[in-house]
Amino acid sequence: MSTRSQLRFVQRVEQTDETDGSADRVAQVYRHSDGYPGSVLRDLAQLKELLDATRAERGPGYTAATFVFLDKLSTVDLYLDGDPERTIDAAQPADLLEPSNMEHLDQPLFLLGHGVENPVDGIHGDEEYLYVVELPTENPFDEPTEWTVKVSGHSAFPRWDGPTDEAFEQASWQFHGSLEDALTELVRDEVVVK
Repeated sequence: MSTRSQLRFVQRVEQTDETDGSADRVAQVYRHSDGYPGSVLRDLAQLKELLDATRAERGPGYTAATFVFLDKLSTVDLYLDGDPERTIDAAQPADLLEPSNMEHLDQPLFLLGHGVENPVDGIHGDEEYLYVVELPTENPFDEPTEWTVKVSGHSAFPRWDGPTDEAFEQASWQFHGSLEDALTELVRDEVVVK
């Protein structure tokens, strides 16, 4: 069974025009499966570790795209389908995208399962968790800083048909703090694999 979720990657940007105040830069991702906190928080920690090591964090859009990319990479084994004859040649990864190489699949799940969402539209209405990942405003050459995350309670937000942008404003949050503390508090009973 799928645990659907929405993740908002947000960065506060100070505006120079005094009338505009500040604005949020937002990128939003729909994740069809494994949206429970243990899975999402571990994936965010892995993403942050990679971005810190490579100094590749460039704001919400890039961070959200990299999140989806890493998630897709983690499901490529579904393509192999347990067949020892089926392999992916690192020198020819484009072969993976050849439609004739996917005929053995009912659905190419590694091509499904994620969506880039319009934050104004909010959520679909069948999600079980909402996440907000607050990225610091920083220069990529500065020392990496901690991400702040908000994790909703299980289905603790409005659900209805149509645009549901207000779900993020009305959600009941079970956690709001650093990503490191979220891992400790919400994933403490699970074995963390690195």
